[in-house]
Amino acid sequence: MFAVHLLAFHFTKLKEDQIKKVDRYLYHMRLSDDVLLDVMARFQAEMVKGLGRDTNPTATVKMLPSFVRSLPDGSEKGDFLAVDLGGSQFRAHQVKVFDDGKQSSQLESKFYPTPKEVIQGNGAELFDYVADCLLDFMETKNLKHKKLPLGFTFSFPCKQTKLEEDIDIDVLALVNDTVGTMMTCGYDDQRCEVGLIIGTGTNACYMEEMRHIDLVEGDEGRMCINTEWGAFGDDGALDDLRTEFDRELDLGSLNPGKQLFEKMISSLYLGELVRLILLKMTKEGLLFSGKVSTALLTKGKIEMKHVSAMEKYKEGLSNTKEILTELNLFPSEEDCIAVQHVCTIVSFRSANLCAATLAAILTRLRENKKLLRMRTTVGIDGGLYKTHPQYAKRLHKVVRRLVPNCDVRFLLSVSGSGKGAAMVTAVAYRLAAQRKQIDAALAPFLLSLETLREVKNKMRTEVEYGLKRETQASATVKMLPTYVCGTPDGTEKGKFLALDLGGTNFRVLLVKIRSGRRRSVQMYNKIFAIPLEIMQGTGEELFDHIVQCIADFLEYMGIKGARLPLGFTFSFPCRQASIDKGTLVGWTKGFKATDCEGEDVVDMLREAIRRRNEFDLDIVAVVNDTVGTMMTCGYEDPNCEIGLIAGTGSNVCYMEDMKNIEIVEGNEGKMCINTEWGGFGDNGCIDNIRTQYDKEVDEGSLNPGKQRYEKMTSGMYLGEIVRQILIDLTKQGLLFRGQISESLRKRGIFETKFLSQIESDRLALLQVRRILQQLGLDSTCEDSIIVKEVCGAVSKRAAQLCGAGLAAIVEKKRENRGVEHLQITVGVDGTLYKLHPHFSRVLRETVKELAPQCDVTFMLSEDGSGKGAALITAVAKRLHNVGQK
Repeated sequence: MFAVHLLAFHFTKLKEDQIKKVDRYLYHMRLSDDVLLDVMARFQAEMVKGLGRDTNPTATVKMLPSFVRSLPDGSEKGDFLAVDLGGSQFRAHQVKVFDDGKQSSQLESKFYPTPKEVIQGNGAELFDYVADCLLDFMETKNLKHKKLPLGFTFSFPCKQTKLEEDIDIDVLALVNDTVGTMMTCGYDDQRCEVGLIIGTGTNACYMEEMRHIDLVEGDEGRMCINTEWGAFGDDGALDDLRTEFDRELDLGSLNPGKQLFEKMISSLYLGELVRLILLKMTKEGLLFSGKVSTALLTKGKIEMKHVSAMEKYKEGLSNTKEILTELNLFPSEEDCIAVQHVCTIVSFRSANLCAATLAAILTRLRENKKLLRMRTTVGIDGGLYKTHPQYAKRLHKVVRRLVPNCDVRFLLSVSGSGKGAAMVTAVAYRLAAQRKQIDAALAPFLLSLETLREVKNKMRTEVEYGLKRETQASATVKMLPTYVCGTPDGTEKGKFLALDLGGTNFRVLLVKIRSGRRRSVQMYNKIFAIPLEIMQGTGEELFDHIVQCIADFLEYMGIKGARLPLGFTFSFPCRQASIDKGTLVGWTKGFKATDCEGEDVVDMLREAIRRRNEFDLDIVAVVNDTVGTMMTCGYEDPNCEIGLIAGTGSNVCYMEDMKNIEIVEGNEGKMCINTEWGGFGDNGCIDNIRTQYDKEVDEGSLNPGKQRYEKMTSGMYLGEIVRQILIDLTKQGLLFRGQISESLRKRGIFETKFLSQIESDRLALLQVRRILQQLGLDSTCEDSIIVKEVCGAVSKRAAQLCGAGLAAIVEKKRENRGVEHLQITVGVDGTLYKLHPHFSRVLRETVKELAPQCDVTFMLSEDGSGKGAALITAVAKRLHNVGQK
């Protein structure tokens, strides 16, 4: 028993000594974590270099765009052909992808040996052979009569990409085997966004953000990048890590100085690297008693299969002894231990370097997504990974150590080059079909110049109907007189109160206006909420609430005793008989208070003040916010005679010649007309441009059949139009994996502010996804692109329609003045115009296109509904005083 223990101790000691000897000899090949983190950083720098347009030509890591823009989403289906040319055998595959909810597929293949004369002949001969094999395969499978999409895996660079013309194929996707690996695994696991090959060659691909890929136009979405990382280090970036053996191996290769990283890690070279190390150690008397055999002198004699077999530790040293004996090396026990450890160090270094570059890719993915922690899957293929007994375990362990904030799953690919090519083709096919459906859904939102001219002309017709006595009653554009007969002239002064009711908030303001050299406007205001139950309760409750808010403000400002002139901004359609009398035509913007329509809102306000019996006010003017906007800008620019609101609601006012306003007595001077153009189209005149989504939004609104133009152009409804489109696209299986979430079913969930955020040029798709997630919509990158496109189509149409209506007004102003060319300023307010990234530009461009003889300046209003109301009151007071004198 003691002898057995002694023998075991002796063997262990012997093993330790031999391992230490090899470790000392190959210490350059043993890489610490610090070194690997440094390799990671170097590779990340090379990736950035490869992605840049200016730096790509000198980059060793070429970062080639694959034009594969999407991963499988599980909805792919159909029959596909795939051909795989990447070695001594050509393979043809038929891949059936089933839409059975289980993401199942079926692969049938046939192998065709590629003759040496074809491999070494010219391109035409090679592709003639490929075409003949494909023809044979299609005949064998009885597919010749079918027009099937085809994917072509081509695992090395070649300019020839065309197959024989007489083979009837539908789509040709040229696929790199690494990309094929990622796509195959991506079909089984939708988290897979990295592909890795580690076999006779090595490469990696991953899904990169388009905005980072300078070599390809566009910055929306993602694209698979084929890194071609085998050339990493060709510029000397890894020279400090390359050993004398790496250099010797490189010099003896077919391509000295190239693919240096691949020569350090791929199975094609690892056996040769082991041979060179063993040869030198033998020559130095460290192995085989210093006897150099023919095997050690013969290039390629030690292969990767030998290295793998010798590293099967469970079998002890028997494999190592057997292989070395076959090579006529006749090893001792010490030799077997040393050789086994050399194999371990060489293959371990390969796994370490591969892990470092893979960790760089995973870190880039995580940073692109701005995540603290990321879950992802790496699709992997290659003989070294599959057949080496320790390689996979080592690679996994080192990757997880280098990127502890990435939870990585490694998924082995099954026929990545064949099934992968079919999956790339299937995804391309799916995207092409989806593109067709999305284009069809959004086509009605694309308005031609001719259509916009029609809208402009129809608006002009309706404007004229609204001004004429005999047609005004039936006109959809009501052209309401405001009895505001002048714009500010700079002499206005005094203290004024302003009330602003136009949405879910209500404001009370004190405005101090100074004239003369110290001309200024000072404002103090307080905002009060209007609860939904008051918006949709009784008129008495609404006006009592307003008076309560006024009382609070007067108390707050300490002016409860003063009888100040007041302007009341009431942003709803009113028919005015004078400047201080306004009869509500109808509620908009979600208000539905009873007993108000057909009533004078000034009288209702006076009644509520009387009921409270705490203070009195001089109500001088009832004001529309659009008129307030014009007046605010008119205070700064006398050329401003048009006001535009493009926000929650949509409206325009302008100074019209009295002689054209048949419903008001008198022909002298001008009066501001509140067009209330939101009702344009209520008679069906623009039904030809209303979509199914507009109709759904209208039917679900508080006032079906009314304010149709406003429902196509204003912020209150654009989000709802988008929601309806998203529901339709989801039903068609084009969004959110075909699942309509509870959030998406909720009316009003998609607020217009989200359109502005989503369409922002500065916003990456990642942030779009976050907005959608806040709304309870779990979106993919592709979903985000589609949502952004939908938002763009809806908001662009809104801006164009608004521009067409405004073009009709500025043209009318030009004709009123009887000038060939008009210079005019439009005062603008509204969140859509101010905050949406593209609305204002599209609006301006449309006006310019449709009214080329008008030079229109757009001026942003500063608080039209508050300051504007005070200015209207001040102007009315000034004109009243002039009239009295």
